Amino acid sequence: MSRYVALLRGVNVGTTRLAMADLRRIVSDLGHEDVRTYLQSGNVAFGSTVRDAEKLAAGIERTLADELGLTVPVLVRSGRELAAVAGGNPYADRENDPTRLLVAFLATAPKTSTVDALTVPGGENVAFTVTGREVYLHFPDGGYGRSKFTNAYLEKKLGVVATTRNWKSVRALAEMAAG
Repeated sequence: MSRYVALLRGVNVGTTRLAMADLRRIVSDLGHEDVRTYLQSGNVAFGSTVRDAEKLAAGIERTLADELGLTVPVLVRSGRELAAVAGGNPYADRENDPTRLLVAFLATAPKTSTVDALTVPGGENVAFTVTGREVYLHFPDGGYGRSKFTNAYLEKKLGVVATTRNWKSVRALAEMAAG
């Protein structure tokens, strides 16, 4: 059995409301084990014998739509993938404040041409590194909340679905995925 984390985009930050008890029930009812949520923002760690992350994501998406009428993109990472993300942040040694470090998880790796064209909006001090299906973000002058370099901006510029988590959440989810 392998460990995974499902990251739901846009849950409990706007109009899409989802109780974590419902999320745990849905993931458990799909046959997954040791299901645990983190915070109220659509993060769920679980064990599964299914080895296909896309199949796992599709099952959760479909069940959320069928049972709760929610259309929510779901991205799944294995425990090994999350450990690599947590261990590979190029900005981790530059910043003591984890609120200034974030990771945008992408549904698929973006095209090289869109990555090459990605720029920070004028006047902002943001460092970013795109590595496969993740974008590491560092906001040295302030938080993510005041920036235009947001999840929606990344989706528009890279042409892929994304969901962003702060560094504290990334580390916690990596620990949960490790078992």
